Amino acid sequence: MKTYVILTTLTEEGKKKIQNNPEKTKLSAESVAHRGGEIVEQFALLGPYDFLTIIRVKEEKAIYRIASEMGAMGTVKTMTLPAITIDAFINDIKGE
Repeated sequence: MKTYVILTTLTEEGKKKIQNNPEKTKLSAESVAHRGGEIVEQFALLGPYDFLTIIRVKEEKAIYRIASEMGAMGTVKTMTLPAITIDAFINDIKGE
């Protein structure tokens, strides 16, 4: 499975919705699973981003579906990054 990190910032609309229903900040595990992914963990952040979500997918096209649908809600802006373990990174550098 491939791992991706999604950094999100709330739009003005998103900030208003969170005040009324903070539970909506959690990404739905069922929704992500339906699109071919699995949520590993979600974090609230301080700084330029509001949330970080780690997602694993079997196929790369699944992350496109997940990220585009998140952005289409109009409550968040996303930045999606591929991630590999540090050991895999070191092995790639070594050519193993």
